Amino acid sequence: MRRRVGCELKPIGLLLLFLISSELPKVQTRAIDFVCNTADRRNMNNAKDLEVAMVGCSGSDALPVTLQLPCVGILKASWDQKSLQQKSAEVIRALEVLSNGVGKVRAQAKLSCQSSVLERLEHRVKNYLHIVINLGTMGKEEATVSTPVLDCPVQQSQSLAQVLKLYNSLLQGKVEQLIKDLQNRCP
Repeated sequence: MRRRVGCELKPIGLLLLFLISSELPKVQTRAIDFVCNTADRRNMNNAKDLEVAMVGCSGSDALPVTLQLPCVGILKASWDQKSLQQKSAEVIRALEVLSNGVGKVRAQAKLSCQSSVLERLEHRVKNYLHIVINLGTMGKEEATVSTPVLDCPVQQSQSLAQVLKLYNSLLQGKVEQLIKDLQNRCP
């Protein structure tokens, strides 16, 4: 007597499909949800796990090539005078510079542990880039081609610790300031 395994799994598969699909509306979020949910945003802004992972990798601080660092400092008086579109463009540009730099360095990283930390960092930066672009403060084409005037000189580094520190400063500085400027859109 042969058993038809495929038919027995069908009801279970349908049940799983139903359960997954019923949860999707709860999983899908909008960019504005990032602005309005302070606790989740603060959890996402935490770069400590990347720093811990880097420390656990022997010799992972020295990057194989120099990485261009984005401008992360804020001159409060200057920031307050900018339009929302200018602020968004500045944040997007900083995230793009960091994402491109991390991607190039990761491609040349020889240590698997270092490569893993860089990959996680690149993924997070791209997530932020996606969120900021989708906040609706400017058109998508405008967001990706804008080149704002930056308030600091170009800097470079070959230290992963310095790059992680800069990433954390970017999140706690320009990204958080942009979020504060958008919180009046929260329901």
